Amino acid sequence: MKKRIVRIKDIAEKAQTSKGTVDRVLHNRGRVADDVRERILSIIKELNYEPNFIAQSLKSQKTYNLAVLIPDPDADSYWEAPKIGLEKAEKELRQYGVYITLFIFNSHEEQSFIAKAKEVSKEHPDGLLIAPVFYKEALPFFEEWANLNIPYVLFNTQIEHVNPLCYIGQDSYRSGSLAAKILSFGLQSPGTVLVAHVNEDISNSAHLITKEAGFRDYFKASDDAAYKVISKEINFPDGETLDDQLDAILTDEPELKAVYVTNSKAFEVASYLEKKALKHIKLVGYDLLKPNLNFLEKEVINFLINQNPLGQGYWGIHQLANFLVFKKDIQPIKFLPLDIITKENLDYYLDPQ
Repeated sequence: MKKRIVRIKDIAEKAQTSKGTVDRVLHNRGRVADDVRERILSIIKELNYEPNFIAQSLKSQKTYNLAVLIPDPDADSYWEAPKIGLEKAEKELRQYGVYITLFIFNSHEEQSFIAKAKEVSKEHPDGLLIAPVFYKEALPFFEEWANLNIPYVLFNTQIEHVNPLCYIGQDSYRSGSLAAKILSFGLQSPGTVLVAHVNEDISNSAHLITKEAGFRDYFKASDDAAYKVISKEINFPDGETLDDQLDAILTDEPELKAVYVTNSKAFEVASYLEKKALKHIKLVGYDLLKPNLNFLEKEVINFLINQNPLGQGYWGIHQLANFLVFKKDIQPIKFLPLDIITKENLDYYLDPQ
């Protein structure tokens, strides 16, 4: 049986009062006699009335200005997908008065992030979606935004001891554990497993530290002493290449059997493995970037874990709209699935729009 929609008019007729009086009770404003208020509240409960916030938002014509603090996609192509996702969400929500302003920073320069975060505070948006890739620099801004009553949603990086409206992304610890489990199935003989943080400041990247913890704990729990887990930051300072650093690692660890790249840069390691014809070394990384897909097709990369960056941007904006526009209760965490991508199932994950 189709559920009947209860209107303010229905409540007013049953309470023998005006729609304006019911509206004042619903929004707790204006003067209403106590006996009338109690009668209206009793009828609201009896009829199981639910406000239609979508209709109200269309009628009010109020605008909601949201800020997005995101790394530059031109500098790192990973961030193009969340940008597409949040723009898709804005297009869907524009009819409800939702507008987005992008504040784009350089993901390799802390001062760039700080400058753009200050611009966000100055603009005082109604809500904020942020990828807090600089953990230490972001902390004082979280306190500032809380004092300014700016609700913010975190995506990509989950940070403890702050109070966002919501976090959207993967469970980093389980993501690391999953990568370890995948690799362990492919290892046929004892050796070394490398956790590679490529072009990252690991001390300032909370989610990568958590991924590594999950990875290491999986091998510890398996109580398998056959595998030695090491960790390296592989950055590209002046005069040194990725090849130089991987050469040095292989010199120190000639029994290297597998590499876990904790971010979207698995293609950098894959290029080296292909060039050196190191087909016996297993490789797991993240994200459906074009260079990663190329090496996945050739099976130089054995597995990719899809972090669904498009979905992170998309759902981040929708969570802010659900809270601000549609007055919904928001769960503090929205974990996205840990999808394992191989050459065989890749086609199902392409073109998610």
